[in-house]
Amino acid sequence: MGNGPAVRRRKLGEELRNLRLRAGFTSSQAAQLVGWHQSKISRIETGSSGVKSADVALLLDAYGVHDPGQRALFTALSGAGGSEGPHWWHAYRGLLPPQYRDFISLESQAHTARTLETVAVPGLLQTPEYARAVTRASLQQLPELPKDTVDSLVDVRVARQEVLRTECPLDLSAVIDEAVLRRPVGGRGVMAEQLRHLTETAQLPHVRLQVLPFAIGGYVGMTGPFIIFSFPNIADLDVVVLDHLTSSLYLERKEDLEAYSAAFRTIQALALPPQHSLELIAGIGDGV
Repeated sequence: MGNGPAVRRRKLGEELRNLRLRAGFTSSQAAQLVGWHQSKISRIETGSSGVKSADVALLLDAYGVHDPGQRALFTALSGAGGSEGPHWWHAYRGLLPPQYRDFISLESQAHTARTLETVAVPGLLQTPEYARAVTRASLQQLPELPKDTVDSLVDVRVARQEVLRTECPLDLSAVIDEAVLRRPVGGRGVMAEQLRHLTETAQLPHVRLQVLPFAIGGYVGMTGPFIIFSFPNIADLDVVVLDHLTSSLYLERKEDLEAYSAAFRTIQALALPPQHSLELIAGIGDGV
């Protein structure tokens, strides 16, 4: 486990090493091909140093990787903007901590996301006003937080939701504890609109929304929310993210991924089916 950038560097390094081996090159031979010292190849493959997108492209050329999707994923993992320039979240560098920027980068490149939320509506499904209320509550230890800072953080949350509306959208499976739906974050009006938004967004073919009703009692996952990102083409890039008050924890070991994937399957089986979940959400909304 580790922080986001370290996880991504290590995973990128592992995959570049696998590509080199499949291409039949030693690290020395690869270094000669691209005009580097062998130690640079070693540092990249072990994840001990970052790598620029231009260097990644050079290695992919040397290893004969031409698939656009795979090249785009490797470039994104390098943490750079790629051929199309910086990503939208780079404009918020002065506002967002590195771990959050890295989380957004992973989210933007993931093929699927599976998430359990026990406290708040998943960020990708929040309305702007609900996001504003959550942001203020989360940062209430900073009473002098400027309004424009809160506005910018809400803008980031809303911008993230574009992954659900692109040509190749993120496939999202979300399980929400019933307590999330009954907690009046932001007041009755904000919550009523949030519940309506959930039922509308759940109509998207790539969004699967389920509710864990109070009636099931205790369940695996009650200790806190988590999200599992999975990526196209390269299963070993999958990662579990646990959010804490001041940081995020990234779990990448195979054992952790298997444990959280099994837990999510169990949670999905306990949760109401999607249609029954939407009926429960609508019923709660009628009473708000």
